[in-house]
Amino acid sequence: MTSPECFIAVRHEGAPQGKYEQIGGYKCYVATPSGDYPKDKVVLFLTDVFGLALNNNLLLADDFARNGYKTIAPDLFNGDPLTDEGRRDPNFNQEAWRAAHGEDTWIPVVDGVVKALKESGVTRIGTSGYCFGAPPAFRLAFAGESHVTVLAHPSRLQAPGDFEKYRDIAKAPLLINSCEVDKPFPLEAQAIADEVLGDGKFAPGYQRTYWAGCSHGFAVRGDLSDPKVKAAKEGAFEASVKFYQKYL
Repeated sequence: MTSPECFIAVRHEGAPQGKYEQIGGYKCYVATPSGDYPKDKVVLFLTDVFGLALNNNLLLADDFARNGYKTIAPDLFNGDPLTDEGRRDPNFNQEAWRAAHGEDTWIPVVDGVVKALKESGVTRIGTSGYCFGAPPAFRLAFAGESHVTVLAHPSRLQAPGDFEKYRDIAKAPLLINSCEVDKPFPLEAQAIADEVLGDGKFAPGYQRTYWAGCSHGFAVRGDLSDPKVKAAKEGAFEASVKFYQKYL
């Protein structure tokens, strides 16, 4: 495993190196470190709406593995992720797609995978929730099933309610990688999160990074021809790894 002084940078392109496995009866992308690593720890990679069909998500999972953490990315959408092709289809109903992928569909996946991981000997779980993956990450922290929470441009979180609940019942240190232009997690919500959790109000640990000149999705699908976005994606990933190194 990499030492706390080491960090292996995020890649922006390439072929995924992991493999698909059934864990708890659910399809998962599994990225395993090439060297020695702690078998009792995993990063549970909770994707955006593009799921396992998006190469960028698989590469990010691989990158966490390159930094020493076995990384499991469950198929939160049961083979039906959102796709760019689908969104370009004039007959595609995005609201209907979202309605068909409510928490009643992803809770069994997340819970089933976590149960199987614990039965296999995993004792510490760090979550990495991108966009859609934020509520599953919070749910695991609320239930005491996870030990570190990392989010990037989260969606579907209620401010202040979800952050107050996190402060009151969660024990997992929380990192949020945020940005300037983000309708699902706007500046007002970012300020509320800081007010509720910052300045030592959340004893386990709270940190928020902020990336000016970037918009929602930058940590996964940002335009890397923009130097600010490229630096932000790399910086958010580095902050995430270092947060795991500190707390997981």
